Order: sequence, then C-alpha cells, then structure tokens
Amino acid sequence: MTGRPGAAQGPGPEATPRTHEITLLVNPAAGRGRGARAAAPAAAALREAGLKVHQVVGEDAADAVRRAREAVAGGTGALVAVGGDGMVSLALQAVAGTATPLGVVAVGTGNDLARACGLPLREPVAAARAIAAALAAGRARRLDLGLAGGTWFGGVLASGFDSRVNDRGNRMRWPRGRLRYDVALLAELAALRAVPYRLRLDDGPWQELDATLVAVGNGPSYGGGMRICAGARLDDGLFDVTVVGPCSRSTLLRVFPRVYRGTHLGHPVVTVLRASRVTLEAQGVTGYADGEPLGPLPLSARCVPGAVRVLAAAGA
Repeated sequence: MTGRPGAAQGPGPEATPRTHEITLLVNPAAGRGRGARAAAPAAAALREAGLKVHQVVGEDAADAVRRAREAVAGGTGALVAVGGDGMVSLALQAVAGTATPLGVVAVGTGNDLARACGLPLREPVAAARAIAAALAAGRARRLDLGLAGGTWFGGVLASGFDSRVNDRGNRMRWPRGRLRYDVALLAELAALRAVPYRLRLDDGPWQELDATLVAVGNGPSYGGGMRICAGARLDDGLFDVTVVGPCSRSTLLRVFPRVYRGTHLGHPVVTVLRASRVTLEAQGVTGYADGEPLGPLPLSARCVPGAVRVLAAAGA
C-alpha cells in the first residue's frame, strides 16, 4: 500500500464505543506479505479473548484511512493496525485526537513505534493477546504525536541526507526491498553535501545553519531501529531535534553505525535541541514523517501532548 492520503481531518462525532468490537486495519503487503499472514492468527487470538473482530483492507492509503475513520466514527472499541510503520501511520490519521485506542500488531520491516512502546515484534499472537488484555483492563498509554502539514506522526520527521536517500530509493525500480535503499544510500554518499537550513524553535529567533540532516523526533528511532533521536520520549510534550552538521563521507561512515545504539549523539558534529514547535526551511529538501513523504520544505511541526491512546502490555 503506497502513497499518502490527504491532510488529516479533525475527528468527526464518535458513536458510543463498543468495547467488545474492534477493527483490524490490515496491509497485506507489509513485511513482504507478513501483514496478510499475521492477520488471521491475530484475529483468532482476539476472538478467543471474547472480542468481535471486523477486518478492513483499503484499496490504497487514502481508502484505508477513510475506512479507518468510518470505523472510529462508528464507535469501534479499538483500531488495530496490522503491518509496519506505514500502516501504523495510516491508523494514526484516524485515531489521533479521539478517544479510540490504537492497537499495534507489528509485523513490518521497521516497527519503530511498536519498538519504542515495548510491544511484541513479529509475534502476531502475542501482540493480539496483549491488546486483548489491555482492553479488558482498560489500560492504554497516552502518547504525544507530532503534527506537520496536516499529517500526524509518532516517530521522526526526517529531512536532509536521509530524506534524499528515501527520494532516490522511491524513484528506483531495481533492486527491490531493503537492498534498494542500501544502493540509494551509497549513491547519496557519493553526492554528500551539507544544506543551508533556516530553523526556528518555538517562538525563538530564526537560526541559519548548514546541516547534513535535521531530524525532528517525537519518538527515538526510524528506519527499523536507527536511534537518530535517541533521547526522545513519547510522553514529555517535546521534540528532540537532532542536527548533524557538515561532515565528510568518512566521518558519516564512521558515525552512522553508532546510530543503532544512539551513541552518535556524543559526536562533535551532532547537536541535540528540544522544542514543542519546529519550523524547517531548506531548498530542494523533502520532509518524511514515519517514512512517508510530507512534501518539500518549508514545514512546521508541533508536538501535541497525549494525542493518542496506545494499548500496551502491563509495565510497557
């Protein structure tokens, strides 16, 4: 399922929630077919817990969001995204700002929001049982979301080098899968350059700087565990803004592996800022939120405290 739906709409009137009836939003293509394979055992585990399960499969991204919003407006007890970060992103457009909780059966490639929340990864039955237990206990963790250009995001708004890798990878038809982005990464490394940015945090002054990339993190990671904003918390009302300044290819290659541990933040070329509102301006740079294209900069993002309720296991 590809492409972005239109700008997020405000929540419509919701019916009285039917807590015993939930909706599964499924991406059959997630994780090279894991989404389709995960839907049946997840639904079976939820039914075993006494829940009535409705399954929704959108024809495309916009149709999936439309159907999800209809389920929320109709009073579904929860919206459960079955797939990867792309499907979670679509589900967020439907539940953000409403009382309907979000469940996640994380079976995609990245699964960054589920990872940040301590939810089961690529274990559909375990994830479904955790969702059922959370519903039965009335247990949901309230999390912040970012809102940029009318689109909600739970993880990271990326711009600069990483977004150019995405741009190139999305244009490529071969190779397929993650290897395509590895090839795109190598191509962008060959053309590595810093970009002049204008950056504004909250109501502060405009800052002008050159940067290899600027990442605005509501959550800590993107790309399947790359902890680009490692210190970001999902419930503190603030973004962590990671700025990687101008650097050589050799420096980037040395620092890049440290992103998976979050230890890159201590490198002299990296700066971390914090704010509840961020505006980014740069020429020829696309913004990506949760891996999905938002469009060219300039973009403004604000952190909305407690915008979503996520069904989580005890202690998560």
